[in-house]
Amino acid sequence: MKLKMADNSLFAILLRSPWWVSFLVAGAITAVVAALAPDRFKAFGAVAALPLYGVGCVAAWRQWKAPSAAQLAEKAAALRAMNWREFSAALEQAWRAQGASVQTVTGLEADFCVEQNGRTVLVSARRWKAASHGTEPVAQLVAAMRKRELSAGQYLVGQGSVSDSARALARSEGVGLIEGDALASMLLKQAR
Repeated sequence: MKLKMADNSLFAILLRSPWWVSFLVAGAITAVVAALAPDRFKAFGAVAALPLYGVGCVAAWRQWKAPSAAQLAEKAAALRAMNWREFSAALEQAWRAQGASVQTVTGLEADFCVEQNGRTVLVSARRWKAASHGTEPVAQLVAAMRKRELSAGQYLVGQGSVSDSARALARSEGVGLIEGDALASMLLKQAR
């Protein structure tokens, strides 16, 4: 059984926030308990803030390891300059660097089948440079997922905008949209 943290839980929000926010919240809880609680409960207040300090440490580690804005902008510019052959080779290299098995898929519906840790994901990447991304390519990916009896897919967007209806379809069908900085970040990880 794989546990997943709720996106709007306090810990998830703090993990997405700057690292110092967790320390600020933990410090505030400790200060309030120290000021208002009876002496016999002050130690419990300090202990209760420990998970928030832990979340702050994890957030700091993630943010320290994350690529800078300048690196992301440079990689995004490089993505826009790539042709399909270069882009697909970079994707395969990034996935393999993460320990995944990659197969090229023929057809317009999908481009790659990526397997890692027992999970198989069908990926559509060919339209990464399109100016707009509508429901049709996402629907084609969903059809290919159903044909292969897969429940996970990814649609890669290097530039352009994704329509609201395509976002809704992707969300309802288990297709992750990997856009802009997230795509650049994925490709930067393989270079490290």
